[in-house]
Amino acid sequence: MNASGHAAFLAPSLTLPWPLPPVLLADNPNAGPVAGGNTVSLTGLGLNSATQVHFGTAPATVVAGDVLGFSLVVVAPPGTGTVAVTVTTPNGTSNPVAYTYLATPPESVPSPTAILPTFGPVAGGTTFVISGTGLAGAAVAFGGVAATVLFSTTNVIVGLTPAHVAGNVPVSVVTTGGSANVPGGFTYLAAPVITATITPSISIPAGGAVFTIAGTGLTGATVTVGTTTATLTANTDTLITGIIPPGTASTTVTVTVTTPGGTAVAGTMTYLGAPVITATITPSVSIPAGGAVFTIAGTGLTGATVTFGTTTATLTANTDTLITGIIPPGTASTTVTVTVTTPGGTAVAGTMTYTA
Repeated sequence: MNASGHAAFLAPSLTLPWPLPPVLLADNPNAGPVAGGNTVSLTGLGLNSATQVHFGTAPATVVAGDVLGFSLVVVAPPGTGTVAVTVTTPNGTSNPVAYTYLATPPESVPSPTAILPTFGPVAGGTTFVISGTGLAGAAVAFGGVAATVLFSTTNVIVGLTPAHVAGNVPVSVVTTGGSANVPGGFTYLAAPVITATITPSISIPAGGAVFTIAGTGLTGATVTVGTTTATLTANTDTLITGIIPPGTASTTVTVTVTTPGGTAVAGTMTYLGAPVITATITPSVSIPAGGAVFTIAGTGLTGATVTFGTTTATLTANTDTLITGIIPPGTASTTVTVTVTTPGGTAVAGTMTYTA
């Protein structure tokens, strides 16, 4: 036993005795934690037969040494500051070498500086990135609701937003070193609400007309007609105007409004085909003064204009499948062509003969 009560490690003696006190040349590493417990290798001369190793006044535990006395392995005791390491053998005590105890640095308080994006839908699921310092191992909450953190480093956190009611909420970052909020927080946006569907809801295949959609939460909208994105001419929180894009004749497609808060259906758009006449004009004979009621049947007749020769008739009813109207005056003993023109095109609907 040594003077400190620790069992001393006795290194094997040299073949030729070392008659002088031991000489220390270096300690490696020359620094360690204040709690001690780390292994330190000492190099020098005459280190075999060591009876004591001290770090300052605290004894170390000797665990190994070489037979030539050039090295000694010890376990550092606890300590503080910079201390002298010495080795004692039966021939005396060595010169000192320095060893520094390093205090464990405190955990740094997180310092988030920004979040991208700064807004997203109330349903959550938006991928966010928080930048800053001291972010490793952080937990993140949006308005008190825990977010899913995918990974974090000292400078970056990546995760998914939780669901939350609409509005701006604080974003807190918590580590073992403390907590801090991201400047500006995060704004949850509600899905758009449509109060008036798209007008008009009928178009020629070439498109080009101006449409309007009314509602709330429309800021930052994209309007899709079928699968085609429309060009917008104005976009406020309550009103969207834009240009109807081209489409396929005789089809009806869904119109959707998509904002950062979500998606809503804003009605349908019907692209008109050219009118198809299934029953030509009845009657097909008239007195020159006109005045009788005529009918024309078909499909795609919505929005029609009916022309007798060069004269436009007055219509009394106009649906997609039926037109009724008043035969206009004409020249006696003549026959004129009757045409039906809609936004989708023109079709011949028979002839009208004005009697003598």
